[in-house]
Order: sequence, then structure tokens, then C-alpha cells
Amino acid sequence: MSSSKPQIWPQLCIVAATLIFGSSFLIMKQAVDGIPVFILLAIRFTTAGAALALIFWKKWRLLNKEALLGGAVLGTLMFLGYAFQTYGLSGLGSWEGTTPGKNAFLTATYCVLVPFLNWIISHKRPDRYNVTAAALCLVGTGLVSLTEDFSIVGGDILTLICGVAFSLHIIAVAHYSKRCDVLLLTVLQFLFMALWSWVGIFVTGEQLTALPAGADLLRLAYLIVCASGLAMLFQNIGQAQTPAATGAVLLSLEAPFGVFFSVLFGNERPTSRMYLGFVLIFFAVILSETKLSFLSKKREEEIGG
Repeated sequence: MSSSKPQIWPQLCIVAATLIFGSSFLIMKQAVDGIPVFILLAIRFTTAGAALALIFWKKWRLLNKEALLGGAVLGTLMFLGYAFQTYGLSGLGSWEGTTPGKNAFLTATYCVLVPFLNWIISHKRPDRYNVTAAALCLVGTGLVSLTEDFSIVGGDILTLICGVAFSLHIIAVAHYSKRCDVLLLTVLQFLFMALWSWVGIFVTGEQLTALPAGADLLRLAYLIVCASGLAMLFQNIGQAQTPAATGAVLLSLEAPFGVFFSVLFGNERPTSRMYLGFVLIFFAVILSETKLSFLSKKREEEIGG
């Protein structure tokens, strides 16, 4: 007799991805101080893409036009997200970079955008639980990530654009993962991300004055192996079997994880407002995942009892 219980491992994959992504905000902020943005992204995605292409070499037999198109769309959207997110941290020209905490919060705005963008693109109207969960996530991540200074700098605007790109990526993953092998899509995504990064180097004329060494080399290795290879693989596998709106809420956990690692290894200190934010985010995840079905079951049991 087959079990009707829903599988939770896709959601656990997404949460694992957010844990790794959250740890990368502080590391990215430190890395861009010594490595130009597009060079950092090119090294990161080329290495991770080549490694995954070798690991999943058997998946290449599934390559077709739709998989290639899907990989191009996912890679382009993810590249735009990372490029704007990284420039949001480092700054661009006269635009001042933002802090890791504000970067984490503003990136998480995609949890609000996804249900509505998905409504426009796929005509799938979000239910009241999705909308409420998204709003709670926005408030919660704001309480966790923002400081007393609510001023807007250029890096904040760049990070908001990054949030739009990430929200479109979530919708695209939900679309293409139903038609193509998710592992092959992940490999192609990385290769296209690497391609666009090299184009970025050519356009901007970035130059690496010295090869990464010491702490910069360790940061780069972590970003390649964990924040790129493992985390994005977990994310795509999890999203392939998770509704887009729910996946967006789960992915927003990277913001509180980002603050947690900043508190643990950086200079940030937790406040009562942060704790309130964690409670709101936790409730948002529960609301999105269960739609409070356990309350209706409890009422049915009380009536029946």
C-alpha cells in the first residue's frame, strides 16, 4: 500500500541551499574587496560548471533544443541576479555598496514578487496563504536584516534589481524542470553563467592584478564548491518538486541565515527586533507549507470526538 504522505526532501534541499547561500553574503563582501566582480564570477561559475559537467557527464545524452534553451534562460537570469547582487555589495562607480544585512534583505524581496510574476506569466493566481506568507517574509526579513538606518544607497537599488532576476529564475526553474532533466539544466545554467561572466570581463576591461592567495583563495574555493556547486544543485532539485510560491518563501530563509553568520563571524549583534523577525519568517514558512491544514484537522477531531 503506497503512502499518501507528501515528501519533504525537496523542501529540505531548498532549506540546505539557503543555509549555504546565507553563509556566502559575508564571504562575498570580503571577496570582492580583493577580486573584481566579473573575474570573481567567471572563476566561480567556470570552475563549478566544469566540475558538474564532468560529474554528470552521462546526462549529456539528454541534451536537446529545449534543454539548451532552458539552460540559457536559467543561466542568464541567475547571472543577472548574481551580477547585480555582487555589485550591490561592492558598489558601482559613484554608487556606494550596501551592507551584507541589507543586501540579504533586499535580495529576499523575490519572495514577494514570485507569486505575482507567476500569476502574470502562468496565469496561476496566488492564494491568500501565499500572499500572506510573502508579506510576513518581507516584514520578517526586514526586521532581521535592516538596521536603524533605512536610507537608500546605489547598492540597494542594484540589489532590488537582483531580486527581480532571482524571482524570474524561480519561475523559469518551475517551468523548465518539468520538461528537462534538472541535473542537465543545472550544468547548462552554470556554463551560461560562466559565459556571461567572461563577456562581462571583456566589456568592462577588468584586470586581476594578482592571483587570489591566502584568505581570498579560501573564500573563492568556498564560493565555488559550496555556494555554487552544492547550493544551486540543491536549489534546482528542490524547486523541481516544489510549487514556485512555496519555493520562494523557503528561499527567503537565506536572509536570516545571512544575518546569523554575520553575527557569528562578523560584527553584527542580535537584537530583540531580529528575534521577532525570525518568528515571523518561521510562521510564514509554516503557513506556506501547511496552509494551516493542521488547525482544520484539529477542529474536525474535536467535533468528531
